[in-house]
Amino acid sequence: MSFDPSPSYPYRPPESSPSYDTYPWQPQQPPEPPERRPQRHTALGHHSDLRVLRSAYRWQRRVATLTALGYFTLFLILSAFAPSFMTSTVTDGLPTGLLLALIQVPVTWLAIALYEQTARRRVDPIADRIRKQAALDAKREGAR
Repeated sequence: MSFDPSPSYPYRPPESSPSYDTYPWQPQQPPEPPERRPQRHTALGHHSDLRVLRSAYRWQRRVATLTALGYFTLFLILSAFAPSFMTSTVTDGLPTGLLLALIQVPVTWLAIALYEQTARRRVDPIADRIRKQAALDAKREGAR
């Protein structure tokens, strides 16, 4: 006998009746999962350190890029809008434009040095902390 939910059939069988649990078409109740120990740390995918790492890396790229491109853009603007300044001489026969063009190489080296310094100071410690936390999480999951 099946249950008819229409109002014409008001009788509803009890939920815990053992006779209804034995019908083959009734779905079996899934067994309860075994008790798990609560995690002390949140999973790595939900960790805020990843957001901190992304923002530190983004800041690092901006500093290095703006250092190199900013100087080059300044050089181009001076070449286009201040030709008299660029053609004036600094010493005997060395124009300002050539001196500023030669300084571009050390400025590029400075940008590289800034990139490496900010990586060592800001990005690498965060990445190392995340790497260690991921190794601990993997070790905990492997022990289960």
